[in-house]
Amino acid sequence: MRYKIIKRIIDVILSFGGMIILAPLFIGIAAAIKIDSKGPILFKQKRIGINKTHFEILKFRTMRIDTPKDTPTHLLKNPEQYITKMGKFLRKTSLDELPQIWNIFVGQLSIIGPRPALWNQYDLIAERDKYGANQVTPGLTGWAQINGRDELSIEVKAKLDGEYVRKMGFLFDVKCFFGTISSVLRNDGVVEGGTGTLAQQNAAETRDSDANAETGNQ
Repeated sequence: MRYKIIKRIIDVILSFGGMIILAPLFIGIAAAIKIDSKGPILFKQKRIGINKTHFEILKFRTMRIDTPKDTPTHLLKNPEQYITKMGKFLRKTSLDELPQIWNIFVGQLSIIGPRPALWNQYDLIAERDKYGANQVTPGLTGWAQINGRDELSIEVKAKLDGEYVRKMGFLFDVKCFFGTISSVLRNDGVVEGGTGTLAQQNAAETRDSDANAETGNQ
C-alpha cells in the first residue's frame, strides 16, 4: 500500500514534467498528422482500467478514419492498408503513445503496469483475472512489453502481467522503465497485425522438427 502511494506521486510528478518538456514535440507531431491525413489529431479508445473499470485512452491517430472501431490491429484484414504514413513512423517509435501522459496525470494509467486491454478483449481480461492483473492500475509500459510485446500469446502476456503484480516495487519498475527504453530503441516485439506471432512461430518450428524427426525414422 505504501509503495502504491509513492508510485502515484512519482506518476504525477513525471507526467506533469513530461507534458511541459515535451510540449514542442506534441505540437510538431500534431501538425504532421494533420498534414498527412484527414481526421482528428488524437484517437480515443475504450480500455480496461483498474478493477475492470472503463476509461478512454489517448493516442496520436495513426490510422485512417475509416478503420473499423474497437478492433485490435491483429484482427484486421491487412492492417497496413489502414495505417497512415505518419502513423507507421509513430508506431515504430512508440511516439503514438505520448498523449497517454495525460491518462497518467489524471490517474487512469501508471507509468509502469500491465498494458490496458481493449474493453472487448475478453480472452485477455479473463486470463489476467487468474493472476490478479486486473486489480492494479494499468501502465504506459510494463513487464510484458519488454518481453515480447505484440509477439506474445494472450496466455504468456497474462502470465507476465501476473509476474509484474507479484514483483511490483520501485526497483522492478525502474527495471521495466529502462527495459522499455532499450526495447523501443531496438524496435523489439512490434508486429503489425499479429499478436502471438512468437508463439505461432515456435509452434511452426516444433511441427517442422517433429516432421523431420518422423522422416528420419522412416
